[in-house]
Amino acid sequence: MLGGAISRSEGLDLFGFLVVGIVSGLGGGILRDTLLQQGPPVALTDYAYLPTAVLGTLISFVISLSEHSWDRLFTALDAAVIGFWAVTGAQKTLAAGLGWLPAVLLGITTAVGGGALRDVLLRRVPAVFGGNGLYATVAAVVAGTMVVCTYLGVPAVGIIAGITCSLVLRLAAVRFGWGLPNGLNWQPHTRIAEAVRGARPPSRSRRRRTRGRNREN
Repeated sequence: MLGGAISRSEGLDLFGFLVVGIVSGLGGGILRDTLLQQGPPVALTDYAYLPTAVLGTLISFVISLSEHSWDRLFTALDAAVIGFWAVTGAQKTLAAGLGWLPAVLLGITTAVGGGALRDVLLRRVPAVFGGNGLYATVAAVVAGTMVVCTYLGVPAVGIIAGITCSLVLRLAAVRFGWGLPNGLNWQPHTRIAEAVRGARPPSRSRRRRTRGRNREN
């Protein structure tokens, strides 16, 4: 449904809605299964996945989901979906015999990979890269929680705890504007740093000032 809502904002037709919605909903899981190399992606073998993605896309195609109440519902659904997919990705990776680090990485990929592919299709900066609250960070926490609980022998607790963590962290991030820091502007004052800065080509404004002085002379 989120992919469909974004398709509406981009002015896409029904086919565009379906493509973007399916990629957004199933892309992360397909990426995970492709990397695990344990047969065809489950989205292509379990017939419940594709109809569910199509149904959600058609709902967002028929109904305009731009009201404030829908925004709140979307935020809650988005948080729950992040938790569910991160748990699923981590669980399936551990079941494939891989360690905790691949489990966390593929949990993140499952949760946010579809949204990143969707944004690339629409020539947008992926929302997971910042400016929209916490996405990948929440998925990492959820996947890590699932890994720890699985190692402790209580995977059922990991599922519940992971989805709960996703809801709490994602909703709090949206509510309070939490996010990771952007690129810092700290410049070390060392001889190497000064040499690097001195080797940079002059900026446009600096070149214009130099040309103006030469003309005056």
